[in-house]
Amino acid sequence: MNGRPISGASVGARPRRGSGRARAGLTAVLTAALFAVTACGGSGGDDDKDKNGSGRAKANEPSRAVVTIAPKDGSESVATSGALKITAADGKLTEVEVADTKGNEIPGEIAGDGASWKPDHHLAASTKYKVHATAKDSAGRASAKDTTFTTLTPQNTFIGHFTPEDGSKVGVGMPFSVNFDRGITSPEAVEDAIEVTAEPKVEIRHKWYGNDRLDFRPEKYWKAGTKVTVKLNLDGVEGRPDVYGAQAKTVSFTVGRSQVSTVDAKSKKMTIDRDGKRLKTIPITSGAPGTTTYNGQMVITEKHKVTRMNGETVGFGGEYDIKDVPHAMRLSTSGTFIHGNYWAASSTFGRDNVSHGCVGLRDQRGGGDSKTPAAWFYDQSMIGDVVIVKNSKDKKIQWWNGLNAWNLAWDEWEK
Repeated sequence: MNGRPISGASVGARPRRGSGRARAGLTAVLTAALFAVTACGGSGGDDDKDKNGSGRAKANEPSRAVVTIAPKDGSESVATSGALKITAADGKLTEVEVADTKGNEIPGEIAGDGASWKPDHHLAASTKYKVHATAKDSAGRASAKDTTFTTLTPQNTFIGHFTPEDGSKVGVGMPFSVNFDRGITSPEAVEDAIEVTAEPKVEIRHKWYGNDRLDFRPEKYWKAGTKVTVKLNLDGVEGRPDVYGAQAKTVSFTVGRSQVSTVDAKSKKMTIDRDGKRLKTIPITSGAPGTTTYNGQMVITEKHKVTRMNGETVGFGGEYDIKDVPHAMRLSTSGTFIHGNYWAASSTFGRDNVSHGCVGLRDQRGGGDSKTPAAWFYDQSMIGDVVIVKNSKDKKIQWWNGLNAWNLAWDEWEK
């Protein structure tokens, strides 16, 4: 029995002593490890806190980008061009919106370096605009600014009277022409405010006559079926000092079939070609010696079933005053017409040139006979058709005398 307790004690004591040493060693290791973990953990925790806190702080900092808009918020009587300027410092512009109170936007472009924005064209007069601009700094933080301003109300304005009219159907020779009621001294500003496009697409150039007329045309006659659209964005354009445009509208016209008639003053005949095919040949009479008919390409700009022709209006004194000229179609501003002639003998046409510069076709007084050459040609013609005169002993008509743009070389028209 004694052996069992001793044995038991002996067996039990060793484990306790061994367990104590193990606990002591484990405690020391755990303490050291805890100290080490605490030291590393404490250091790491502080760093993470600083790092995370700093990141949040930077994210919450305001953007360094500064947006500047001129004119100042609430400004009135602002100039329609040159006054609107939007810039960014310590950052780059990312978005700019400028629109009037109706939602009509002013297009513009942000510079490549993001430092500025400028509008593509002038502003309208007497209009309130809203501006919203956003810029971002190098850290991607955004800064925005919103302003409003109102443009000036002009005391003096100008408008442009144009031809052809909106919705017209015209011949292939019709240019688009604008006559301004005030002389323009800033032609480039006006040019930039008028856009003429065509479908199918074709290059269109312009030319000024004096300072109050601006014409547009393609290199060659329009193709039949072409649709031409003109945007007159003249509202707010300063055409001359303190004189502003008052129009903002879109005009469109369609080109009909192609009809080109050629008058040969020598053979005294006129051929009519439609869509490239000969339609008819008609005997004519043109200008007599001393009052010859202009050569060149002319465009029909007016049609009158009956009209009065008085020589005094074109510098001929009292040589003639015919109150009922039938089937008259104007070819020049200076008084050239192609018209019916009932007072000359029928044998005159195709044989003699007896007019004061016009092209005459046989007709009946009053123009009531639809079978006469003049009546037939009148019915077959439309505004914008081309009438070419050749072999006359006269000079070529000036391009500005009527709507006769085709008499000026293409390279003399500005892009």
